[in-house]
Amino acid sequence: MIRDLDLDALQQCLAGTPLQDWAAGLPGQLDAKLAIGHGDLQRWYGAVQALPALNAEQLELRRHFAFDGPCDERSRAALKNALQGLIPWRKGPFELFGVHIDTEWRSDWKWQRVAPHLELSGKRVLDVGCGNGYYMWRMLGAGAESVVGIDPNWLFLCQFLAMKHYLPDLPAWHLPLAFEELPARLQGFDTVFSMGVLYHRRSPIDHLLDLKDCLIKGGELVLETLVVEGDAQQVLVPEDRYAQMRNVWFLPSVPALELWLRRAGFVDVRCVDVNMTSIEEQRATEWMRFQSLPEFLDPADHSRTIEGLPAPTRAVLVARKP
Repeated sequence: MIRDLDLDALQQCLAGTPLQDWAAGLPGQLDAKLAIGHGDLQRWYGAVQALPALNAEQLELRRHFAFDGPCDERSRAALKNALQGLIPWRKGPFELFGVHIDTEWRSDWKWQRVAPHLELSGKRVLDVGCGNGYYMWRMLGAGAESVVGIDPNWLFLCQFLAMKHYLPDLPAWHLPLAFEELPARLQGFDTVFSMGVLYHRRSPIDHLLDLKDCLIKGGELVLETLVVEGDAQQVLVPEDRYAQMRNVWFLPSVPALELWLRRAGFVDVRCVDVNMTSIEEQRATEWMRFQSLPEFLDPADHSRTIEGLPAPTRAVLVARKP
């Protein structure tokens, strides 16, 4: 699996940058992680190895994620069977050789809302909590020079490797690391994304400070998180679960989040999108068969969660490290 992570190419990409020394130590760090592994990792990686040999001759990453090429029905059936071995698929959708992965999230809708406010051309990007890497591919489609994603979930890594299997030369790397496993003060990325992470953090200001430490001087943070309505002092702290999630700690208002970013030392803070998540954007599908947003909302009032709290609304803020 270390071979599939393509660390040699990552080291070459980061040579001569502030990230060079970090990249040099990754093989040993990831070998140690793989030694611990996960009970289902062999099965998930087996699904990646079962992917049929096909050539992606037409690729689209800017408008959506899709690639295509010669593929007969037998190969397409084998492809779909292998990809279904990686269920549940959360972020997407993906289109591969005529196989449509209808993921739980219509992540393309969020990207359409966010992308107009970004300038990624030629940028070295870090995606914190990257999931299966859907947004990483879209970042390349938006012109990023290279994208490194980190997420400790082994299933998400295998889903990324399924795409990388057909796109081996693209400068995107998914590392099975938690944010805490990065060295302090990397200061090597032009743009850092943290989407859907902040509300899982017990110390949100520390998270913002750590994100800032990953950026070069003048670098940009793209932050997406759950928010509530209110003034700069309004923050919701759920008593127990929020939309059935146990690990949700802080839901600030947009003004409060802007204040947090400024206190963390960011400048040029601006909110570029606020959107209430709909049951069309997040729902169960053939590729994610568990409960989803429709079951997490009050059936009589979709403006409230099943716990009686404000329904999920997400904001995207952009800020710069001075």
